[in-house]
Amino acid sequence: MTTLRLDSLRQPAADLGPLNPLPPLVRTGDPHDGLPPEIDDPAMLARIEYGRLPSLMPYLSQDGYDRVRTDRTQPTAVLENEVWRATFLIGLGGRLWSLIHKPTGRELLYRNSVFQPGNLGLRNAWFAGGAEWNLGTTGHTALTCEPLHAVRVDDPDGTPVLRMYEYERSRELLFSIDFSLPEESAVMLATIRITNPTTAPVPLYWWSNIAVPEHDDVRVIAPATQAFHYAYDRGLHVIPVPESGGRDLSYPATAPGAADWFFDCRRATRPWIAAIDGRGQGLVHVSTDRLVGRKLFAWGNGVGGRHWQEFLCGPGERYLEIQGGLASTQFEHESLAAGETCTWVEAFGMAEVDPRSAHGSWADARRAVALSADELAPSELLEGALAAAHRRADVAPAAVLQRGSGWGALEERRREHVGEEPMASPGTPFPDDTLGLEQHAWIELLTTGALPASDPAEPPRSYLVSERWHPHLESADDGWAAWMHRGLARWYAGDRDGAYEATARSVEVQPTAWSLRNLAVMDRAAGRTSRAAEHSLAAWRLAPALRPLLIETLVALIEAGASAEALELIDGLDADQRSIGRIRMIELRAALASGEVERAAALLEADIVPDDLQEGEDALSALWSEFHARRGSDPVPALPVRLDFRMG
Repeated sequence: MTTLRLDSLRQPAADLGPLNPLPPLVRTGDPHDGLPPEIDDPAMLARIEYGRLPSLMPYLSQDGYDRVRTDRTQPTAVLENEVWRATFLIGLGGRLWSLIHKPTGRELLYRNSVFQPGNLGLRNAWFAGGAEWNLGTTGHTALTCEPLHAVRVDDPDGTPVLRMYEYERSRELLFSIDFSLPEESAVMLATIRITNPTTAPVPLYWWSNIAVPEHDDVRVIAPATQAFHYAYDRGLHVIPVPESGGRDLSYPATAPGAADWFFDCRRATRPWIAAIDGRGQGLVHVSTDRLVGRKLFAWGNGVGGRHWQEFLCGPGERYLEIQGGLASTQFEHESLAAGETCTWVEAFGMAEVDPRSAHGSWADARRAVALSADELAPSELLEGALAAAHRRADVAPAAVLQRGSGWGALEERRREHVGEEPMASPGTPFPDDTLGLEQHAWIELLTTGALPASDPAEPPRSYLVSERWHPHLESADDGWAAWMHRGLARWYAGDRDGAYEATARSVEVQPTAWSLRNLAVMDRAAGRTSRAAEHSLAAWRLAPALRPLLIETLVALIEAGASAEALELIDGLDADQRSIGRIRMIELRAALASGEVERAAALLEADIVPDDLQEGEDALSALWSEFHARRGSDPVPALPVRLDFRMG
């Protein structure tokens, strides 16, 4: 018998902290930047060039977390039958947190013992463990640390299905996932459904990332003889598998450094991937043909990779990820036509194969796991699950387990206002009772043509930059907020001059920290570093308690060649502000730029690692090298382990 219930998970967890209220006009850390793919495939190269987001607006950054962990409770949903117990973090992107095979008691996923955000996601905050559902663009998903709508839908025989869904705002797509456990099923089934409710094609990106424990005897197997290799050197190379570079890359524990291996499964009979231990057991992930991509990610044996795992999980923790996606690599975007719906089924099961085959030749290993995947999840089972999901797609929920955001409801309001068809179906409702303070100003803009008066000392609660909101913004009132939002929408649309003009007009109407800061970002993007510093300082003086604004101002001063002024500003901060890792790292940078080597030496003895150190960020190692170059050290001492987060 299958059951679905609400529960909770208590564990040591860091606080996510407040949202950063400053809109992210410019995307940083996009792995596409400078990527030189060594690939002779015009179609793939076209997909790599297609679909890049100009920024992460309308989302705000989640960078207010720390590394102080206390016991906290997370809401969960538990789906269970005779074979499986699946636990989902419905408040954190619907992450599948635990998948226990009840006959053996085996946990198939890597279940992190802590919740510790790190700067590895689109909006900064991301956490390790479980299986995540990534829609949008490269860099996980904007919904990693957001609650999803979660409901129970009943199949005709009364079997409960867990449905999670949301309106994804960067691509303006509606997506849902139906998780089902038919009675005595050998696999857990997930049916993903993505609909483009707009009138134009939309770039489409999806990857299901599954963390599993890493041990020396774990082998990752997929139906491929070559892979696309990415090792954080801005290169994408075609290599043979499993033997490459003098080692067997299918054993992730031997990887020298952090890297991605995208298995080329385009010619495979069925797409699947598995992580199999020395006993021939482990998780196998198989899908219908639409999910063609398969990937292995490992942190590797470098000091930095091991340090990253400790940073995210705790001492001695080791995990790897096996993944499935809509394209061959995570640098590509497919296209979803106007009004089109894309669906597929994924199955999660426990493979049990002869260990001599699993750890024998690559051909034997592939053959053995393929047979296991066919036995656990035959094609007929997945196609039947897909048909069943189609039949219940518009079935109204039998019970609401959790409400998600109010953005879907706002989009329905906009559509009604302009005479468009509703976006959602009865199976994925966005009721008005989900509308909240973040949507209030936009409802008033729809109904009155003006944005409500707001306190200029308080940051706006939210932003909208979609082209569907441009007519409303352009015809709105002439208050400072309307001009500011107009500027952001123009910026997102690529109208840089119009954006600057509108934002400057907002400052003329009412000087605010928010519009002055946006001018600073626009100046910085145009290479006007002195003006960027001036506008940043003016903004910070209006909101000196806002940490993200302080950080941006210090960086702007350094980039403008005003490192001494940055140090003077830092000297005037209180002790709590000066102790922040990101501030200390910036102080070190300013001290070196100002030639204050002894001040830099003292800082290097302190804890200068930012709580939100970004994946791939090499600032710590660069500052260490610069310090010793200025000191004249010969040779340069090895980078201390506490500062080593290098991915290579």
